[in-house]
Amino acid sequence: METIQLGLKENWRQFALLVIINAFVGGMIGLERSILPQLAEQEFGIASKTALLSFIVTFGITKAIVNYFTGKLANSLGRKRLLVIGWLFALPVPFILIYAPSWSWIVLGNILLGINQGLSWSAAVMMKIDLVGDKNRGLAVGINEFAGYLSVGLVAFLTGYISERYGVRPYPFYLGIGFATMGLVLTLLFVKDTRQHVSKENQKSSIPTLKSPFWDTTFRHKSLGAITQAGLINNLNDGMIWGILPLLLLTKHFTPAQIGILTAVYPSVWGLSQLVTGKLSDIYAKKMLLFWGMLLQAVGIVALIWASNFLQFTLIGIFLGMGTALVYPTFLNAISEYTNPLQRAESLGTFRFWRDLGYAIGALFTGIVADALGVDASILGVGGLTALSAFVILFRMK
Repeated sequence: METIQLGLKENWRQFALLVIINAFVGGMIGLERSILPQLAEQEFGIASKTALLSFIVTFGITKAIVNYFTGKLANSLGRKRLLVIGWLFALPVPFILIYAPSWSWIVLGNILLGINQGLSWSAAVMMKIDLVGDKNRGLAVGINEFAGYLSVGLVAFLTGYISERYGVRPYPFYLGIGFATMGLVLTLLFVKDTRQHVSKENQKSSIPTLKSPFWDTTFRHKSLGAITQAGLINNLNDGMIWGILPLLLLTKHFTPAQIGILTAVYPSVWGLSQLVTGKLSDIYAKKMLLFWGMLLQAVGIVALIWASNFLQFTLIGIFLGMGTALVYPTFLNAISEYTNPLQRAESLGTFRFWRDLGYAIGALFTGIVADALGVDASILGVGGLTALSAFVILFRMK
């Protein structure tokens, strides 16, 4: 019988495999990051910002709900099964994006993508946290998010480049067929479940159990509630950037290849920086990392209003990426620190439910305000909410 050990070094093979798999998960999001708004306008003639951003709304709501149930089911069904099911939902997505005859089909594809991301990304990050125990939890999350979001950025660049040379459809989406197939095969053949690692960690844990993981993580527990609201606002502003940035760049007359590069800067810096910021969250006060990360994002978002050239948008992308990198691994590390190992999956699922609901809220808010008052007003509103969230962290989190 295999001896269960906790630690990054002790479980490096499984950990490395899960890093590769999460890169494929991130690649599925990168397929849409730079070119879907162009697809909406060029092939389906959608001009309304609210209607155009509907694909992000459906993605966010779906992923949020699936995140919660992934957390609820992780201990009973097992992490590996959830990961396999997630990949099965990913398989049809690139084909839908290639052959969709109407925008409603794109929205359907994003529902399936939301299910894939909610199951696969959640399961992958839970398994990494399970493997390492509490010693290098932040580093583990940082490596996971690095792989996922670097892949988002690289694939966003590749799809922008391919679309400029060969058109928006079908060639950019062929990448997704490879990602989904490889992710499913690797998971089925080589991934091992990590529930026994959770049991081993729980034997040494002194963290009290929560009365209600959902409500305590949502609001009642001061620190957990503060972290959760910041997670929601973080993805609210990411939803805005995802939908509005390509359109903003189109109005500035950038080429598709340039838009691919500029939309890739932010998630690429975000991904790369988490190799450092994940470890920082193991060492330094999580509260201050979250505060400064949210504040950096707020400044970068507001700066979009005055940006006009390639260099300015590149610098803003770097700024936003660094701010988000400070908070993203810290969120999951901090949630894990405040919860008992046996309740960790449900608490993480609750946090990720509210965090990814931010995509839908951000896209709806951005679309409605942009249609009514203009794009600049929506950017300013989201920047203000992000700054306010930073101060909630400062005054509410222990």
